[in-house]
Amino acid sequence: MRWASRLPPMVWDSLLPALLLLNVLTMWAPAELPVAVPLTAALAVPLVWRRRAPRTVFAVVAAAAFVQWLVGVQLPADIALLVALYTVAANSGKRVTLAAVVVVEIGAVLACLRWATDGAFLTPFAALTAMVVAAAVLGVNDRTTRAYLEAKRERAVTEERARITREMHDIVTHNLSVMVALTDAAVRAQHRSPDKATAAMLQVSETGRQALTDMRRALGVLRPDEPDAARHPLPGIAQLETLAGQTNAAGLPTDLHIDGDHTHIPATAQLTVYRLVQEALTNTLKHTPAGTRAKVRIECAAETVTVDVTDTGPPTSPVNRPGNGITGMRERSAVYGGTVEAGPLPSGGWRVHTRLIFGPTESA
Repeated sequence: MRWASRLPPMVWDSLLPALLLLNVLTMWAPAELPVAVPLTAALAVPLVWRRRAPRTVFAVVAAAAFVQWLVGVQLPADIALLVALYTVAANSGKRVTLAAVVVVEIGAVLACLRWATDGAFLTPFAALTAMVVAAAVLGVNDRTTRAYLEAKRERAVTEERARITREMHDIVTHNLSVMVALTDAAVRAQHRSPDKATAAMLQVSETGRQALTDMRRALGVLRPDEPDAARHPLPGIAQLETLAGQTNAAGLPTDLHIDGDHTHIPATAQLTVYRLVQEALTNTLKHTPAGTRAKVRIECAAETVTVDVTDTGPPTSPVNRPGNGITGMRERSAVYGGTVEAGPLPSGGWRVHTRLIFGPTESA
């Protein structure tokens, strides 16, 4: 039935008018056709365009129904008025919907006054009113549901943009900082120690490739079967050793300590840990002088992982370091119930600390 979903909406909207016209042509006496067919067409055919112009279609159908009432002919095509009401309620605001309901209710009163048998007005009027209310409520529910889904889609798009922005900030800022530091080191060593200069430039090249791979992954254009995906897996706690090696090569001696087993920690939580450490070390690399040392401690427990990054840089005020990076760290940490503590230490230097919480179902 996939072909059915590909049909234009107008094709589906043409089915009911076609059935109503077919009913009149096959079930009614020939003498009644000159009146029944035009009225049925006036009631049903406008439904073909109900999605494009719901208010206009409702007005045309309501006018046709009034003409039908004047002529005094009852037709199965009266259901078109309920369909038109549903469409108006599904595509218009409260005032327009209420006005349409009032119009149809007036029609119900007129119909009951004219065609109710034996003076039984209340029973048919209650039945018609129930149908009118049902059509309006279904239309309003449809409009509300579509609005909710659209808002949910927009929220998902906004969250995805924020995620990509954080990823790109962390990837670009860190890798460019490392590449600049390595290039400076290579320039300084090119005459005194060519071997070290060559090693630094090779590290620059590898860092650049890692950055390009991470950027493609963040943008969703890196396929799992590509060679780069295998060569540069999704960063996690296991890749912190490589990260520490990068910062060491860039001139920031970094001590890494990982306590506990991290294999049970979800990949998304591990990526968060990696990005937090990466951002903290990048800030240290950018904002502290030569000779600064950094220390990273990761404590892995059953349902938590604690991140603690400190450095020995000079005392600084909080306004000297925080920026988009700190904001991104807080947003990442908040996903796992963590609160980032970032600030200067009493004895000098800087500390970034947080604890992420993940449930056993996530790690399964």
